[in-house]
Amino acid sequence: MSEIRNYTLNFGPQHPAAHGVLRLVLEMDGEVIQRADPHIGLLHRATEKLAESKPYNQSIGYMDRLDYVSMMCNEHGYLLAMEKLLGIEVPERAQYIRVMFDEITRLLNHLLWIGAHGLDVGAMTIFLYAFREREDLMDLYEAVSGARLHATYYRPGGVARDLPDSMPLYSPSKWHSKKEVDKLNEARSGSMLDFIEDFTNRFPRYVDEYETLLTDNRIWKQRLVDIGIVSPERALQLGFTGPMLRGSGIEWDLRKKQPYEVYDRMDFDIPVGTNGDSYDRYLVRMEEMRQSNRIIKQCVDWLRNNPGPVMAEDHKVAPPRREAMKADMESLIHHFKLFTEGFCLPAGEAYGAIEHPKGEFGVYIVSDGANKPYRLKIRAPGFAHLSALDEMTRGHMLADVVAVIGTQDIVFGEIDR
Repeated sequence: MSEIRNYTLNFGPQHPAAHGVLRLVLEMDGEVIQRADPHIGLLHRATEKLAESKPYNQSIGYMDRLDYVSMMCNEHGYLLAMEKLLGIEVPERAQYIRVMFDEITRLLNHLLWIGAHGLDVGAMTIFLYAFREREDLMDLYEAVSGARLHATYYRPGGVARDLPDSMPLYSPSKWHSKKEVDKLNEARSGSMLDFIEDFTNRFPRYVDEYETLLTDNRIWKQRLVDIGIVSPERALQLGFTGPMLRGSGIEWDLRKKQPYEVYDRMDFDIPVGTNGDSYDRYLVRMEEMRQSNRIIKQCVDWLRNNPGPVMAEDHKVAPPRREAMKADMESLIHHFKLFTEGFCLPAGEAYGAIEHPKGEFGVYIVSDGANKPYRLKIRAPGFAHLSALDEMTRGHMLADVVAVIGTQDIVFGEIDR
């Protein structure tokens, strides 16, 4: 009988399944994990320190780059903290737009998660399916902000601009014939809201396709069922939030428990798991996509029937309209002051938290009355989840480490902030 050898193994940092620059030092007994020691800091981007050296409105773009799969949600947490200190009222239409884009961002996040998680565990097809849908949602980002990834679309007091009346169209090329392009452009012929509505009608069918590929697939279940089990009590002790906490059976969602913007007017359900394993967390996120689709539908219906301003009228915080800035001296001064010095927050402290696709994303601001924060602290959901990796992988095989990293939905920008 061959003897079992002990290994100390480096998993990453250049590893296709590490979801960022994670270095895991694994102590192994044969192929069984005895201990997993996550080493972070290889992607440190100093966001908190950078924010303390810049006017408040210049740090919105830095938030996008934290969790670079859930861009607008990061901005939202930062702005909620600022708006609490400023005490400004965000127009109702802007609140609906924010909620709609938060849910579009949740879909973007979960689509990348299911694609990457599937790929980690050996399911190639799901990756291609998920990216097909991400393409439409990225076009929405581009239509409102000009950027497909780092939008900087949310602003103190509202959003940068109202929704456009038309969507960009595809044009024929050597890759796509006129007939193919006409079919692609069918949904794009109306306004942006028409395009979103068309997407929400199509999307439940796509989620059904993902479930057909994976949910009852015996290889998928063999790789996920009873892997990385976390009990409800332990999930709370470890600081889990979002799908990681709900997968363990605790019905906690800030959109319901501490509603912000107009979530208290939305009709949706909170999916929860029963076993607290990787398979339950998969099922929770799949159902979350369906619920996000419901919320987007409700926002589209409201936005169609309720035109109005999308930015607060307080020009000490929100820039005046471009037409006014070009014609009115007072507006020009406001514009110039805002984009050079920014604005000052009253002295004090505030914490703004949102239900980010990965969990509770919070920003804590301490202001001394200047135009930049005295201290800014980010509460990133992935950091608490990663700290539980050792506990979740002990006694499992090496291949299960990949499944557990996938089920945690880690993105390193927010962990190494």
